[in-house]
Amino acid sequence: MIVLHHAPQSRSFRILWFLHEAGLPHQVRYHLFSDKGLRSPEFLAISPAGRVPVVEVDGSTLFESGAILEYLAETRAPALTRAPGDPERGKFLEWLHYGETIAQHLAQLTFHHIVLAPADRSPVVQKLETLRLHRALAGLDAALTGDWLLPGGFSAADIMTGGSTELAARFVRFDAFPRLAAWRARIHARAGFQAARAADGPAELWQEDFYG
Repeated sequence: MIVLHHAPQSRSFRILWFLHEAGLPHQVRYHLFSDKGLRSPEFLAISPAGRVPVVEVDGSTLFESGAILEYLAETRAPALTRAPGDPERGKFLEWLHYGETIAQHLAQLTFHHIVLAPADRSPVVQKLETLRLHRALAGLDAALTGDWLLPGGFSAADIMTGGSTELAARFVRFDAFPRLAAWRARIHARAGFQAARAADGPAELWQEDFYG
C-alpha cells in the first residue's frame, strides 16, 4: 500500500492525481499548513524541508514530486513514463521538470499574495513574478502541438506540469493561450483528475484568484 502525505492545493496534488490515473491502491494522510504539523520533528524526519508530497512505498520514504513520479511510473505504471532508450525519454524528462519551472513563480506569488502580512507584500515582486509566470506558460502553450505534451500520448509529464498549471490559473488568465486552455480542458475531462480533485480536501490557501 502506498501512503501519500498530502496537503490540499499543494504540489502533492500531482501525486494524488497520478495514483488515481494509475489505479494504484493508496492511503492519504492529510496535513494542513495552518496547524504546524509539517514542522513537527516526526514529519521533518521524512521530509527535511517540511513539505509535501512524501510517499511511503517499498519500505522507504520519498520526497520531491518529480522524483516520486519518476519512481512510481517506472515501477508501477510504465504507460505513464518513457523508459531509457525510448525516443521520447528526453522530452519526457524535460516536460516533467518544467512543472517546477512554473512552480517557482507560483511559490513567489503565493508568498507575496497570501503568506506575508499585507504591509510586507511587494507589488513589484507580484508584477514581476506574474510576468515571469506568463512567459513560462507561453512556452508551454507553444509546445502543445498535439493533445498531450508527448506525441506518444498522456504521461506523468502532463501530470507534473498540469498540476502546476492548475495553480497558475489562479494568477494568469489563459485567454492568450488557446492551446494551453484546450489541454487543460482535456485534463479536466480525465477520470483520474476528477477523482483526485474530489479527494484533494478542503481549500486552505487559495480562496480567490489574484490576476495581475
